[in-house]
Amino acid sequence: MPLRIASGSFAPLAAAALLAVTLAACTSSNSLITKRTQGYEISDSAMAQIRPGQSQQLVTLVLGSPQSTNTFGDQSAFYYVETKVRQTAFGMTMIDSRTVLVVYFDKNKKVIDKAVYGLQDGKTIAIESRRTPSFGEDRTFIDQILQSF
Repeated sequence: MPLRIASGSFAPLAAAALLAVTLAACTSSNSLITKRTQGYEISDSAMAQIRPGQSQQLVTLVLGSPQSTNTFGDQSAFYYVETKVRQTAFGMTMIDSRTVLVVYFDKNKKVIDKAVYGLQDGKTIAIESRRTPSFGEDRTFIDQILQSF
């Protein structure tokens, strides 16, 4: 005996499928990617305010606390790093740009110079993955416990 289905029972299912397809078409592929800034947002107006002769306190007031500092001899430097990244919904991160603002100070803690570096100014450093051999055997924690009995 053939199965008979009323024509009205598929209407809600068809409407739901049509709605799902319509909503999927409305979303763009860019919605899977978010853009954000890591670190400081270094504005051009803030960089323009930093001039030779200003104090460290004024630089901190204008730019905020530095991300990193460095001292060499009687001079010092403040580092402000801005990294613009795109991150996919799957966790993959791509760096679009990186700007490093370095403010140099003399022994009196006055600005002597500033420099702006980008990704093109950086150098890739290969990290050495070799291990230094140790004397004896490499044993796990469990092996060491069992060895003591």
